[in-house]
Amino acid sequence: MRKQSLEINKIASILTDFDTKFGIPRQSGIVKELCGKIVFERKYRSADALRGIEGFSHLWLIWGFSENSYEKFMPTVRPPKLGGNKKMGVFATRSPFRPNGLGLSLVKIKGVYNDTELGTVIEVSGVDMVNGTPIYDIKPYLPYADVAENARAGFTDDIDEFVLDVVFDEKTINILPIEKRQALIKILAQDPRPSYIEDAERIYGFGYAGYEIKFKVEGKKLILINIEE
Repeated sequence: MRKQSLEINKIASILTDFDTKFGIPRQSGIVKELCGKIVFERKYRSADALRGIEGFSHLWLIWGFSENSYEKFMPTVRPPKLGGNKKMGVFATRSPFRPNGLGLSLVKIKGVYNDTELGTVIEVSGVDMVNGTPIYDIKPYLPYADVAENARAGFTDDIDEFVLDVVFDEKTINILPIEKRQALIKILAQDPRPSYIEDAERIYGFGYAGYEIKFKVEGKKLILINIEE
C-alpha cells in the first residue's frame, strides 16, 4: 500500500526584510529588488549538496506558510485579485490557507558564498516570504521545461494590473538605506492593504528592514507618511 502522508523536514530558512506578513508582495518576482538569504540547517550544510547550482539563474523554493494557522479545510477563499469579495476554489488560487501550508516561489540567484558561521549561503532576489520562513526543498528553474506556451491565467487574465501612485517627500524616503528605497516604493505601489478594507482616514503600518513604515491610501494614491527606526 502506498504512503498516504509524508513527513518533511526543514532544510533551510530564508532571511528577509519582513518580520510580519503584512506588506509582503503577494507573489514572488513582483518586486525584484527584494532580497533574501537562504541559510541551511546544519544537517544540510554540505557543499556537495549545492554542486552545480552556480550554473542556474533561478530557483524554485518550496516553503511553509509559518505565519498562518489552519484548523479546518476551507474549499473556497477570497483572492485579493478579486478585491476580497468573491470566492474561488482554494485549488484554483495561491491562497496561503491550504490543507497543506506549502508555498512555491520563483527567485533569482544573486550569489552563492561561504559564511564562516552559516556555511554556504544563497542570496536571492524577488522574494515574497517573511523573515525566518522554513524552506523544505530547492529545485533549479529549467526554461525548457518550466515555460508553458499559450498558458492561461484563469480569472486573473481579466483583471487589469492595479498599481497605486506612491507619494512621498525625499526627506522621508531618504531615512531608508539607499538600497532599500526602490523596493519599498514598489511594495507600496502594489497596495499592501487587505483587499476588503477601504478607509481613506486609516493609517497603516508594517515593519520593513528594521523600520516602521506608515502610510494611508486616498483613491488611487498612496501617501507615505513616515518612516521610523
